Amino acid sequence: MQPKIIFGFDMETDIGSWTPFYEGLAHGTPRLLEVLASQDVRATFLFTGDAARTQPEIVKMADSAGHEVGCHSLYHETMGDELFPIPGVKPLLPEECYRRLEIATQIVEDILGAKVTSFRAPRLWGSTAMVNALEDLHYAADLSYPMYYYRDRLAPYHPSRTDWTAEGDMRILEFPNFADMTLESQDPYGRDRDQWPLFRTEGAEALMGHIDKMLGFYERKGLPAVFCFYMHPWEFHEMPQGVIRYGEGAVVPDPFIVKNCGGVALKELDRLISLLKERGAEFSTARDLARQYQA
Repeated sequence: MQPKIIFGFDMETDIGSWTPFYEGLAHGTPRLLEVLASQDVRATFLFTGDAARTQPEIVKMADSAGHEVGCHSLYHETMGDELFPIPGVKPLLPEECYRRLEIATQIVEDILGAKVTSFRAPRLWGSTAMVNALEDLHYAADLSYPMYYYRDRLAPYHPSRTDWTAEGDMRILEFPNFADMTLESQDPYGRDRDQWPLFRTEGAEALMGHIDKMLGFYERKGLPAVFCFYMHPWEFHEMPQGVIRYGEGAVVPDPFIVKNCGGVALKELDRLISLLKERGAEFSTARDLARQYQA
């Protein structure tokens, strides 16, 4: 089988919602773009509205390098349904989704100077209200579906207006995020099936083992082998270890969150791309693959 690969990079504050800094965006993105250019791979860069407004030159840098620019919410807020509890992190009300997405989209488009058509929800926490808003805003692709959690959709699909996790007749195409569904999960939410951030914490070879298992799984199921990955620019810039202080408090990320960020991550991404090429992989942006499906 020829795997089709989407590399999606969520352009946000360092370590997701846990800091207000953009060091990874500013310094990790140029290094990441060098790796992609050396491998002749095009990817999708999904900016929060705040990231785009704060670092407009990075938006233009990704676009000038031939990559797709998409959206990743306004402030890395939780757009959809809560999948598991995180203290202090609560989803937007369904009534808020459309307006917040409209504002975020407009910010990115104004800086890009073109329409954006691909989206991913922070944490992969989507919802029916969110996908309906994306449809009404004329998005072509959503990269939010967490395969590890919902488990039913294993390949790209058009969602339903009444249940975004079910197949329907909406125009937008949903791309499930890669997980190793051959694993017997030991986590109540299935998070140990998720691929992130294995490429840098255990290495490209380890991740490739899970990809190979899923290639066999797709072949047995008679499904297209579409792999959608999520990564972040801060993973390609050294992140602080231990306590991170700012404002009126501090956070302490779990060690695996910041392990091997920077040079190791860059090396392992380069190696992962080479291994995927050995499997005959075809690399695509979310926008272009959605167009193929629409055609």
